[in-house]
Amino acid sequence: MKVLREIPETDYFDITTRGGVLILRPVTVSEPGSRLATVRQKIKDLGIEPKDLDRAITRGRKHRGRRR
Repeated sequence: MKVLREIPETDYFDITTRGGVLILRPVTVSEPGSRLATVRQKIKDLGIEPKDLDRAITRGRKHRGRRR
């Protein structure tokens, strides 16, 4: 199919319908844990340390339920 040739390196799709129209969304399949490894590397690259995360969590919990 010509339409599939225009979506390179995609083997799997999430297929839904809306109003009689087929919607295909490319799905990427990755090894278990690889997304977590990517997030951890991004955190490391940004120089974020555990103490920074602890502070952010504490601050967020203090403001929970408050309206702006």
